[in-house]
Amino acid sequence: MSKLTRARGAKSRRVAGLCVGAAAAVGAMQAVAAPRPAEIPDGYISGVVESGQGPEAGVWVIAETTELKTPFVKIVVTDDEGRFVLPEMPEATYDVWVRGYGLADSAPVEGRPGDHELELDAVVAESPQQAAQVYPGNYWLSLLEPPAPDQFPGTGPRGNGISEQMQSQKQWLYNLKSACNFCHQLGNEITRTLDHMDHLGHESPEAAWIYRTQLGVRGGSMAGAFATFGAQNASRVFADWTNRVAAGEVPPAPPRPTGVERNVVVTLWDWGVEQSFMHDEIATDKNDPTVNAWGPIYAVSSGHGKLTVLDPVENDTYELVIPTREDPREVSSRFPPPGMPSNFWGNEHLWGPEHPSDPHNPMLDRKGRVWMTSKIRDEQPAWCGRGSDNKFAQYYPLSFSNRQASYYDPATGEFRLIDTCFATHHLQFDNDPDQTVYFNELLGPIVGWINTREYDKTGDEQAAQGWCPQVVDTNGDGRITKPWNAPDGEFDPSRDTEVRYNLYSVIPSPVDGSVWGASEQFPGYIVRVDRGDNPPETCITEVYKVPEEGFDPRGIDIDSNGVVWTALAGSSHLARFDRAQCDVLNGPETLDGTHCEAGWTLYETDGPNFAGTDVPADFHYYNWVDQHDVSGLGADTPFATGSNSDALLALDPESGDWLTFRVPYPLGFYHRGLDGRIDDPEAGWKGRALYANYGTHLVWHIEGGKGTKGKLARFQIRPDPLAH
Repeated sequence: MSKLTRARGAKSRRVAGLCVGAAAAVGAMQAVAAPRPAEIPDGYISGVVESGQGPEAGVWVIAETTELKTPFVKIVVTDDEGRFVLPEMPEATYDVWVRGYGLADSAPVEGRPGDHELELDAVVAESPQQAAQVYPGNYWLSLLEPPAPDQFPGTGPRGNGISEQMQSQKQWLYNLKSACNFCHQLGNEITRTLDHMDHLGHESPEAAWIYRTQLGVRGGSMAGAFATFGAQNASRVFADWTNRVAAGEVPPAPPRPTGVERNVVVTLWDWGVEQSFMHDEIATDKNDPTVNAWGPIYAVSSGHGKLTVLDPVENDTYELVIPTREDPREVSSRFPPPGMPSNFWGNEHLWGPEHPSDPHNPMLDRKGRVWMTSKIRDEQPAWCGRGSDNKFAQYYPLSFSNRQASYYDPATGEFRLIDTCFATHHLQFDNDPDQTVYFNELLGPIVGWINTREYDKTGDEQAAQGWCPQVVDTNGDGRITKPWNAPDGEFDPSRDTEVRYNLYSVIPSPVDGSVWGASEQFPGYIVRVDRGDNPPETCITEVYKVPEEGFDPRGIDIDSNGVVWTALAGSSHLARFDRAQCDVLNGPETLDGTHCEAGWTLYETDGPNFAGTDVPADFHYYNWVDQHDVSGLGADTPFATGSNSDALLALDPESGDWLTFRVPYPLGFYHRGLDGRIDDPEAGWKGRALYANYGTHLVWHIEGGKGTKGKLARFQIRPDPLAH
């Protein structure tokens, strides 16, 4: 049972029950069944898992093979009697083995489709330390003890070693998650030990921690994050953690999967290369999950400037170079060579400038084209800035964008590059007739868009795009009066107020045409932008601050009723915001965002807390709302990414209960997002699936170490653990 905090006056809305129907409805769409490819296998492997204690319920059976075009893994959970069924198994020979909480990994047994009486011998762990080796990262991270609340504000290197910038324990944890967890899991084997540092001969664990945060491809970022804590104190905190782990301290045991959690089937495919940083994947159009049925799944490989493709029918994968408009040799890369050599790759420039498009996030449109945020040039065109005849530039000129837009059309095999004045980061498609695609600008307070219907018709990238600055209607007259028209240094209360919240994410509303974004500006805000009927002059912004107990919104999504959901990565909540509960929407009292406490409901996720705190150790990079019941858990079921807990997390808002769909192998399932596709609405659980990928910056941190490749993960939820 999870913990549930409700803000005053907020109301929950019931999500459909957690039972999987044979053919759940697809919202209001008129879904047409795509023909099922003949290559999809129907063969299965089944059997039973027993240990010396008897049948083992709620443990994972893992089957893996290298005999297909790319390495392939299938994972299921045993039922109450220890029985299992591995469905839809391609013809191959598999190593089949058992992993579970309380167990040591079993020896593999050979199996093939058609083997229905496989007997697997589970091995009971001989010690708590042995059992804990397969616990998720957040359980191990929960042993870390942050500085106590009375140590803040920090007093600097001549005081307690905590940076004077650190005003509270909450801010310290915010930095831990937004800076450190931002790139990779914390608590997995490589981060909770200093074993691979021994050969460097540091005089103390504290010195080893300071040194390790300076190494490799992300050394500059890590060192900067460590300095923000105050490296003197942070080195003591982290060294205390790894010392206690080395001495044999273990976290509490996670619960084994129960109920619906045992119905999940996880399929993994290798894709990319051993140095890939694949930020996100995409399988379909968010507004119509039947688009691209049975088709390839796409990911962007940021450091390598490539589109990575996985065919789940053929079990095959390949990559395509994403071009730049300028000569790639003349386009700068944001990835410098390592300042200090990596323990794994030495001085190799892993993400060098050979392909500098630096894609970040992909999305599919209704035509099945893969849209991306990607870099196409360096120099900002003149029409974006002051003196331009472009109406958006005249209203709010833009002088810099570090990433623009592109799309790949599988029908033609060609890329199309689109220049944008605004910088791009994440993107999301609206459900409007223009199929507008919106972008957040991480580097500035802008919501930008491309009218894809206009662009397809004319090819005019200037005419097809626009952007809104953030201006709050603080004078309460229902319209915007440009605040920057006032004389310098004068405050004019009759004018409105420009605000500047850099948005990490963006989502258009399917109900009223507004666009929402999440800002990590501490402690965190969500921002609503309404373009009005004549943007940019009619763009109006509303700001809402997260409640006191929450902090650090990152992801953002919206349900079919226009209710916003945001993952609070720092405080480990999934937050619901219903604007309909707000009594006031504009005027001077709305500027600080505290005017609609009634709109918020916060749901704390499961898992252990950091030592000495009431803050969970999980990290939620993003979140997603299953508007169309792809999962079978009910339309508008909200999900959070368990980026530090190897799991997809599904919430029932009525009860506050969570479902944890774990990926137990290979450990280190760090995902940044997810989506869901319906291949055949008439095929029950076999015709629908959720997708996510291992999106860590440092793929060599996952189980298997250097040489391991990233994985695409597919989640199917059966009606019971033995369905095939």
